[in-house]
Amino acid sequence: MLKCIAVDDEPLALELLEDNISKLPYLQLVGKCSNAIEAMKMLQSQSVDLIFLDIQMPGLTGLQLIQSLSQKPMIILVTAYEKFALDGFNLDVVDYLVKPVPLERFIKACNKAWELHQLKSNTGQPNTSAAEYFFVNVDYSLLKVSFADIIWVEGLKDYLKIHLKSSSKAIITRMSMKTMEEQLPTQKFIRIHKSYIVSVDHITAIRKNSVFMNLIELPVGESYKDSISYLTGKSN
Repeated sequence: MLKCIAVDDEPLALELLEDNISKLPYLQLVGKCSNAIEAMKMLQSQSVDLIFLDIQMPGLTGLQLIQSLSQKPMIILVTAYEKFALDGFNLDVVDYLVKPVPLERFIKACNKAWELHQLKSNTGQPNTSAAEYFFVNVDYSLLKVSFADIIWVEGLKDYLKIHLKSSSKAIITRMSMKTMEEQLPTQKFIRIHKSYIVSVDHITAIRKNSVFMNLIELPVGESYKDSISYLTGKSN
């Protein structure tokens, strides 16, 4: 569980952050602050793993708060301004979100923080839990999906169909292929077409222009043939 606080001088923005945080089972909101000074005091009184932080606030800005901390929790900046992105990443923030933040983008940032937390927790131990699953937004709920359960992902304009080993019914979620590709571990999944990502473990055969998962045949796009060649170790 990640203990987190939300810091924003706009009450509606704080309410939205609280609502989004409540949707993720690995986040626990332990405090809300309307300015950076309140946040600083809260950080002195309790342990916090993650801060959702606005930048432009009266008095101390979010960036100044980060610079003042000797021991920094993980930080996700949530701001209306794109122009501070470079400054934020120079301060080693986990992610930089520009308002209004789509839920899928918020989830992606939080998943990144969760994986970093898991990696730190498992230092010196086999990393078995940091990248075993992720969450997707389905019918206004967050559904936990195991990477090992995914056979292939199919792009349908603004939506994706995630085909699973455990179910004959695919999951349909609103997400781009680019976002999905960033979520999936590169050692386990490969993009074979502008509309298809497949699980390497579920590939049963490969032809020059096709990939098979048992009886399922999917086309290989021309621009993705090098990836297949790399996977098989043979040139086309």
